[in-house]
Amino acid sequence: MHTFPVSFLVAVCLLCIALPVQSAELAMDKLLPAPACTDGWVMDGKVTLYDKDSLFDRINGESELYFPYGFEKLAYARYESRKDPNIALDADVYAMGSLLDAFGMFANYRRRNSTVAAIGADGTISSSQMLFYQDRYLVRLQVTGATTIGQDVLVACGKAIAQNLPQSTAHPEELDAFLVPAVVKKSERYIASSLLGYEFFRRGLIADAALGKDEVQVFLVLEKSPDSARAAFDRYHAYLKTGGSNVHVAESSGWMSLEAADPLYGAVIVHQTGRFLAGAVRVKDRPAAKQLVEQVLVRAVKE
Repeated sequence: MHTFPVSFLVAVCLLCIALPVQSAELAMDKLLPAPACTDGWVMDGKVTLYDKDSLFDRINGESELYFPYGFEKLAYARYESRKDPNIALDADVYAMGSLLDAFGMFANYRRRNSTVAAIGADGTISSSQMLFYQDRYLVRLQVTGATTIGQDVLVACGKAIAQNLPQSTAHPEELDAFLVPAVVKKSERYIASSLLGYEFFRRGLIADAALGKDEVQVFLVLEKSPDSARAAFDRYHAYLKTGGSNVHVAESSGWMSLEAADPLYGAVIVHQTGRFLAGAVRVKDRPAAKQLVEQVLVRAVKE
């Protein structure tokens, strides 16, 4: 009789345990609770699934916003009020490419003055809508047929959906680079394509920052390698020179630095080291902006 090493059997058991979890994540039609999301709010019909080819049918005019963020599939269901069938709650669960992508779409809709909802990695709520992200999923709940319903309904339905998602409520680790005092909370965004509108800044984070009475925008370009980060730095340098800007470039201890006048954003400071570029635009106080950029870049490199 052939016997298998204990390590092999353990590996097989772990694989068997992992497979149902992976399958559950892919079963988008199971993410929306049935037959109701909370007492008195019952699913009308069944869950409808949309992919890249059909997303337009669900969110005409917005679908293309999702594609750079790795959109894979959308699960949609309508929950009617038992008290008044004309009032309903539309529930959408988007499977995005990654946790960072889900945050990126969430941040596209979030506003500084949005009321925070304690759900998922981060969420917002109003009298007619709830929005949150959890793991790589973005969830939107929208009231139809009325201008408002009790937030308790939105919270209950949101929590019912959250229970069906992967239970990690971590935020993207890339955001830790912006954990510096000057960065304005809830202004952080992830741009999945052409940060600042420049195709050589392929993707990255941007946020508002307060430097005394001045407000600047601070950004972090995320590259795959030091070589590609240096290439992006060099292309930006070349672009500024072509535009006639007086560009000052320096190198010290593996850090590249650039100061110039950007034709679109005014005074700019950019530093590059490793696979990151950090910068600030619309700069007025150069020493303060330089310190901010260095703080962001140091935190990014540590991640």
